[in-house]
Amino acid sequence: MSLSAAPPSSSLSFSSSISSSNKHHFINPHITFPHRFLIRCAVRSVTTSAPQKKKIWKQGEYPGDVAGSDRNKNRRTPIKNIKKKMDRKKNLNAWVSTVTESLSDSIENKQWQRALQVFEMLKEQPFYQPKAGTYMKLIVLLGRSGQPQHARNLFNMMIEEGLEPTAELYTALLAAYCRSNIIDEAFKILEQMKTLPLCQPDVYTYSILIKACVDASRFDLVESLYEQMAERSITPNTVTQNTVLAGYGKVGKFDLMEKVLLGMLDSSTSKPDVWTMNTILGLFGNMGQVETMERWYEKFRNFGIEPETRTFNILIGAYGKKKMYDKMSTVMEYMRKLSFPWTTSTYNNVIEAFSDVGDAKNMEYTFDQMRGEGMKADTKTFCCLIRGYANAGLFHKVISMVELAGKLEIPENTSFHNAVIYACAKADDLMEMERVYNRMKDKQCRADETTFSMMVEAYKKEGMNDKVYDLEQEKELMMSPSRALVV
Repeated sequence: MSLSAAPPSSSLSFSSSISSSNKHHFINPHITFPHRFLIRCAVRSVTTSAPQKKKIWKQGEYPGDVAGSDRNKNRRTPIKNIKKKMDRKKNLNAWVSTVTESLSDSIENKQWQRALQVFEMLKEQPFYQPKAGTYMKLIVLLGRSGQPQHARNLFNMMIEEGLEPTAELYTALLAAYCRSNIIDEAFKILEQMKTLPLCQPDVYTYSILIKACVDASRFDLVESLYEQMAERSITPNTVTQNTVLAGYGKVGKFDLMEKVLLGMLDSSTSKPDVWTMNTILGLFGNMGQVETMERWYEKFRNFGIEPETRTFNILIGAYGKKKMYDKMSTVMEYMRKLSFPWTTSTYNNVIEAFSDVGDAKNMEYTFDQMRGEGMKADTKTFCCLIRGYANAGLFHKVISMVELAGKLEIPENTSFHNAVIYACAKADDLMEMERVYNRMKDKQCRADETTFSMMVEAYKKEGMNDKVYDLEQEKELMMSPSRALVV
């Protein structure tokens, strides 16, 4: 983020501080004028009258003598010293605010490298005091940025500084490994938590670990975690059950999914909610089973569960993928009628629907309407636009979208780079594709399965088998758990 110019108020406060400091020299007569007047009188009396016996003054009695002068100076000195101390304190407070605000901005903008740099600067300052809350925010940021080893280093640093770990901090570290699919390390952290009386795992710890196992299709581990929870009298909540529900659905285990759902209906602690509804609708919508999605929508409504904005966005996305534009428009009109706002996700789903078929005209119209309503575009918006222009063969507009994303400071994550790589492969521009991939690595943006599959397919199309071999070796090295720990 570029630094903006200082506001006009800063110059105003500066001028006022000058005038306040000048007061001591020009406005206060008790400090300056009497002193000079008494000295002139003393000199005049010596030169005009006969010599007299020198009077011995008591200490501090005569305000014009050296002792009195020194005393007056000493009387003014504390005022100056206090002002200097206040200025130093003001500057110090300004520096504290600048560093802490910079750290907060880096965390909020998900700039993990900059956040670590600013944090190192903060630690070197004399006013620094370690706080568990700061470490928590940084560990969560690093976990979400795919940097579990940095999160571990930070956790160890926190302990070295004398802060006591908590269950929440351990859970944040465990989540960092889970997000990078390093499940073995996550289980080690779980076992460590069990040995610490004040850091016992709770339902949130188990829910995060269960989600990681579900995402990795390790349903055998899911069952063992459920057993551990039962032994510890930890009851799965609705979030946990929704996670498992979605996992079973993604791998097509609909019988187990239905079993979990029926259990939720009979439970008093994990009743189905709108998230359950959205999970089921999103599952069948993504699979293109629109009729099944619609039936479940009616069932949940009969359960007394009311839809929300995300529910309608799921329906719009599902209809868009099936090119059912009439139903897509109907849902959008229904949202307006019920005063549900159109969100960024609403527009993204419509843009994506036109992007998939390379309908640049309607895609542009939707994007213009989105910006006209003051809706902020995000990374997915530009991913859809880039892919849409690539599908339409308008590669010059792909470049324009990449430039616009840079101007708007859109976060360039793995999905964004994948969209650009997709466009390069679509245009058979393999040199540019390699440059994008190298830039991705320079920014320490982790490649995924989609990245490698698109590039391998592009190389195979051109018969570049040596490139395919090198890329597969790089993928194997990058995706291995040992490599993930040192990234």
